[in-house]
Amino acid sequence: MASPSDLLQYAISGATLGATYGLAGLGFTVIFNTTEIINFAQGEFVMLGGMLAVFAIRWGGLPPALAVPLAIALTTLVGVVTDRLTIRPVRGRSVIVLIIITIGVSIVLRGAAMLLFGKDTYALPGFSGDAPIGFLGASFLPQNLWVGGMTLGTLVAMKLYFDRTISGKAMLACACDRKAASLMGINVDAMVTLSFALSALVGALGGAILAPITLTSYDVGILLGLKGFAACILGGLGNPFGAVAGGVILGVLESLSAGLISSGYKDAVAFVILLTLLFVRPSGLFGRRAADRV
Repeated sequence: MASPSDLLQYAISGATLGATYGLAGLGFTVIFNTTEIINFAQGEFVMLGGMLAVFAIRWGGLPPALAVPLAIALTTLVGVVTDRLTIRPVRGRSVIVLIIITIGVSIVLRGAAMLLFGKDTYALPGFSGDAPIGFLGASFLPQNLWVGGMTLGTLVAMKLYFDRTISGKAMLACACDRKAASLMGINVDAMVTLSFALSALVGALGGAILAPITLTSYDVGILLGLKGFAACILGGLGNPFGAVAGGVILGVLESLSAGLISSGYKDAVAFVILLTLLFVRPSGLFGRRAADRV
């Protein structure tokens, strides 16, 4: 039987990984709240955040304090280009068509990363060193604090943005009724482009802060994207708080499954619990049963 310190260790590890799932889920939420489409290229934005930071250090010789912001900025630019080149030309098509396009973008970005960076696995230096910190019999890295703090800060900033700013409310209005938003003077195209930029920014941040803990490679975006989507569904699609909370719950469940059962079953156990919950509450833990917006 696992000791209390073991359970605490599993919870810390799971919450750290789950926070990154939550950041990926936030990216899904931003685009969904503006366009009502699911962007399955979100995982590749997470991957690019980590990989570009690593190679900004390896190729450019930049310190991590400059490499990480540069990687996030470049990934944000990729998000803008994704909208301009692949989504905007077919914006009038059905949601299913747009979702399929995002899957194609995901494949292209992953292939381009493989050609550019190779198939090896890379490590990013910890932001505050790698000396473990003890806590009640468990231990964690300083990077765990960075992950938790930046995830919480991003969540608060996103919540305030959608609730308190004109552009945030304009993005929500575009999802409710695009034609009505346009008639009210909202530039719908600009709001959708902004949603892709914010989504890429949040995803890249998650990839950059997680890379010092779990390493990174060209193909990590596949699973991180799926887990981010699962976090969205678990917490309630369209709810920023729900996305992060769902990610943390999913990460902790995975860690407990790996520690108490077997690491080979951690993904299966987490998703079984997720599916079971959705049979009971399809709107997710923190979603509203009626999805009407005012």
